[in-house]
Amino acid sequence: MSTTIEEDAQESDVEDATAGEPEARVGLRYTLSQLKRDPTAKVGGYIIAFFAVIATVAFIDTNVLAWVGHKYWFAETFWVNPVRDPATTQILRPPLSLTNDLHPGAPGDWNHVLGTDHRGRDILVRLFYGTRIAMMVGIVATGIGTVMGVVVGAVAGYYGGWVDDALMRAVEVLYAIPFLVLVIAFMVAFGRNLLFAMIGVGIRTIPVFARLIRSEVLSVREEDYVEAARASGVTNRKLIQRHVIPNSFAPVLVQATLQIGINILVIAGLSFLGFGAQPPTASWGQMLSVSRGYMLPAPWFSVWPGLAILLAVIGFNLLGDGLRDALDPRIQNR
Repeated sequence: MSTTIEEDAQESDVEDATAGEPEARVGLRYTLSQLKRDPTAKVGGYIIAFFAVIATVAFIDTNVLAWVGHKYWFAETFWVNPVRDPATTQILRPPLSLTNDLHPGAPGDWNHVLGTDHRGRDILVRLFYGTRIAMMVGIVATGIGTVMGVVVGAVAGYYGGWVDDALMRAVEVLYAIPFLVLVIAFMVAFGRNLLFAMIGVGIRTIPVFARLIRSEVLSVREEDYVEAARASGVTNRKLIQRHVIPNSFAPVLVQATLQIGINILVIAGLSFLGFGAQPPTASWGQMLSVSRGYMLPAPWFSVWPGLAILLAVIGFNLLGDGLRDALDPRIQNR
């Protein structure tokens, strides 16, 4: 009996001591819990999830189903005349319940909820398939810049000396070239298609991530656990992979989230100038470019792709701000 009382007392002491300990403010679970508490991050996450689902369905529809001869199955099932040029009576039809000078007595209907473009194609469907281009290009281009930038910045910050000087001078030269000028020159040299657009944008974002992680590595490499690992015989390559980069990656993750939105905007600008996705592939920037000639008779033609770009960029910015708040120890300690 006495033994049971003593054990209960010891367990109570342990629980009291544990209750007094602060909650661990690291790890994926804590970060996700912080994001769930942040209303702006939740809104950004919902927006990104919405676009991600659309992009996934559009990718399956235009790639996977194309292998079995059912390309555009989703659009042809749920919309009228999604990709084929219809009769001239369908050109520049207004959105639902609206009219315009071209169709004064025929308001828009449920067949074309957002109206049609200059060739009679459904704008909602074009936005649907343009989401695939925007999300794919934004994520892939950011991934290229992140991976290459992290490698360059981590090596430069860890080794220092002439290695740091050589790598960072090269990064500064790349950073000094205007964004669009470098990407357009890259595409002119190698090809005006979406693949080289993604690679060009990714290369141009290398300096952003290289400079960011280098500043973090300069402080992390002096930590005691890094010195202990080095003293125990861990090679420099493994030390950078297992200790330096993981403990310097939080600001890079935040910047990568924000950079996706920036790259979506850049690719839309390239498509607007004719250097992005080429017709007949649907893209938001290309839709904006074509709509310039129809601003007065069909203003909705330019409103919808512009609104899609705006929402996508806002979604990634809100999520990036939430990640910054969740991962910044100065904000956590308030």
